[in-house]
Amino acid sequence: MEMELNSLVRYYAGLSFKVVGVHHYTIKPNTVHNQMTAPVPGFLFPVSGKAQFKFNGTPYIVRQGNVIHGGPDMYLEKKVLGSEKWEYISVFYETEGKKQKDFTPSGKDFELVTGQSPRLIDLLWRLWRAYNQPGAISAFRTEMLFRCVLEEVFVCAGNRQSDGSLGLFEHVSSYIHEHYMDVLSVRKLAELNDVNENRLFYVFTKFSGMGPADYITQYRLNRAKELLITTDGAVGCVAKSVGYPDQLYFSRIFRKRIGVSPSGLRELFRNNPCAFQDGAIPMKSAL
Repeated sequence: MEMELNSLVRYYAGLSFKVVGVHHYTIKPNTVHNQMTAPVPGFLFPVSGKAQFKFNGTPYIVRQGNVIHGGPDMYLEKKVLGSEKWEYISVFYETEGKKQKDFTPSGKDFELVTGQSPRLIDLLWRLWRAYNQPGAISAFRTEMLFRCVLEEVFVCAGNRQSDGSLGLFEHVSSYIHEHYMDVLSVRKLAELNDVNENRLFYVFTKFSGMGPADYITQYRLNRAKELLITTDGAVGCVAKSVGYPDQLYFSRIFRKRIGVSPSGLRELFRNNPCAFQDGAIPMKSAL
């Protein structure tokens, strides 16, 4: 279901809500599962892989680059597509106060196409960590980060225009996703695509909210986080596999951007293994 973006932005800008659940799931390929959605509305943010979701019979192909909203108490059919694991983060919220009478998307299913946004993925992990930490400060941070997530979704969706800039961004970002482990520079990417560096910076800022150099760094660090959590490879091996032959430099930039050392991140998630178990989603707990 398509949703008019400006009306959607106005709705959430004037809506008072409370985040009541932030969950991360990784599900095996070919998994099929049917359930009722949670009794509250929520957003589904793909991280990797691909799946088909049907809300009351309305189908969506869900992959990184689009965001799905589900209404409360809907019949949901899910199937993981392809050979990759399906990974996503879901965020549930309760609406508070007076709603707009003629426009209430919180009770509906709809899709927003955002394109690739490493900043969105980074915000989602920060939101997940904040929600799963105790204390009033973490609760306050959760609400603020969710609004930041929505802002990034709306900005990215608004920037999706059918022009040459979008095509250039998608072509270059796809190249980065395939060659992030190689030596990359903004100059090289500009030369490969026959544009100047200023043009490339403008396009990446428009569609991802960051310049191409930061995009490369963020994508590499997101891949590094995944490897640190899901494998036992040495930090030096992880660094090389994501394009950083110098382990010390990798560790320094990782700590600066992520807020914790590579080994510290690995230890953090080893102490919380339940959040990363494969398998079906419990009834009424997630989209």
